[in-house]
Amino acid sequence: MTPKEVIEFAKKNNVLIIDIRFTDLFGVWQHFSTSTHELSEDLFTEGLGFDGSSIRGFQTINESDMLLLPDPQTAFLDPFTQVPTLVLMANIKDPVTGEAYSRDPRHIAQKAEHYLKSKIADLSYWGPECEFFVFDDVRYGSGAHYSHYSVDSAEGIWNSERDEEPNLGYKVRHKEGYFPVPPTDSLQDLRSDMILTMEKIGIRTEVHHHEVASAGQCEIDMRYDTLVKMADNVMKYKYVVKNTAQKYGKSATFMPKPLFGDNGSGMHVHQSLWKGGKNLFFQKGGYADISQTAIHYIGGLIHHAPALLAIIAPTTNSYKRLVPGYEAPINLVYSKRNRSACIRIPMYSKSEKAKRLEFRTPDPSANPYLAFSAMLMAGLDGIERKLTPPDPIEKDLYEISDRERKKIKQMPGSLEAALQALEKDHDFLLKGGVFTPDLVETWIREKQKKEVDPVRLRPHPHEFFLYYDI
Repeated sequence: MTPKEVIEFAKKNNVLIIDIRFTDLFGVWQHFSTSTHELSEDLFTEGLGFDGSSIRGFQTINESDMLLLPDPQTAFLDPFTQVPTLVLMANIKDPVTGEAYSRDPRHIAQKAEHYLKSKIADLSYWGPECEFFVFDDVRYGSGAHYSHYSVDSAEGIWNSERDEEPNLGYKVRHKEGYFPVPPTDSLQDLRSDMILTMEKIGIRTEVHHHEVASAGQCEIDMRYDTLVKMADNVMKYKYVVKNTAQKYGKSATFMPKPLFGDNGSGMHVHQSLWKGGKNLFFQKGGYADISQTAIHYIGGLIHHAPALLAIIAPTTNSYKRLVPGYEAPINLVYSKRNRSACIRIPMYSKSEKAKRLEFRTPDPSANPYLAFSAMLMAGLDGIERKLTPPDPIEKDLYEISDRERKKIKQMPGSLEAALQALEKDHDFLLKGGVFTPDLVETWIREKQKKEVDPVRLRPHPHEFFLYYDI
């Protein structure tokens, strides 16, 4: 839509409130609202001011004034507000220099798409599989003298003996939640409501289903799209999932590993490059029918994987998921069909249009604008430098011998190690001015100071179990 069409759309739908949204550095949607009297064509060129110093990872207090410029092509009606509300996603601008803000994640994704066009392809397609949990009760707290959390789900196998007056059984056993029909899958209607709502606001969906873990793990797949549009859709996706769950009296989380001893939530990302309507990753007769371009792209992802991890698996909790035994993609190899490798070449179809790679390491705590951009930059660096990945491995990598395992490189085991890798290896992100040194430095500093150190310094509840009686 154009600005004029947005105004007409708002009038046609009796909109009373305009909601302006942007994504902060770490992937959380922020917003403020105004009456429709502010909706004019000037809004899209002059913007609205906000305090950038109050947003984590943005401005200092002495440089706090910033502008939000709504993108008319992102307009949609909020499906959850009682008052008719039009949502506009915005880019951020410095009011003094007039330039786009270097720490605006959406702007970084736009620069990544521009950089791609200057190199090898017209566009890239992205298909993230965002997994999440739906809980019935969530409690947590942390202080100087205590720390605790508790989550519960009517599906949880630990409730098989609970007095529910009556308990009807049908609890999901650990690691047995993949594809059971109702009544074991108790969230069918909830997920159907989610995808119908997504379709209403412009997200094309494919399938939804229960996932592997007990206690309400789910997945809804979106139809692939270009980089910025898909990152926009991930933000909308999370919004719909959380608010639909709340409407049902439940709570949805994209935390990678909320349960011990069961599968965590990943964000497997399917990706491909196209030019002139041709899939650059396809070559019939090659390994898994992928091209040499795809192999070099994979080489870039694997070469830069330790540094990428700080952006695509960016929380301390992410590394509770990235451990052997839970379909965790920790091995730095690629393979066809093999879900124990960090990169899988799906083999469902022999069609050129379906050929892609699936990077299985990212998780949904990532900022999608930064995660997709960083993966693209790593892959393009691999193509440019003709990086070659290790030979593909078809074996179950969780069942190989210790001698074989030692030959395979693995992902870093903590956020701190990933941040150290990013500090050493980030030049590939800076190409074309896509990422800036300032953004990388801010990311590392904030993650270390606000996440790594607070978790590292606090006693863990399980330490009392292990050590209290020493």
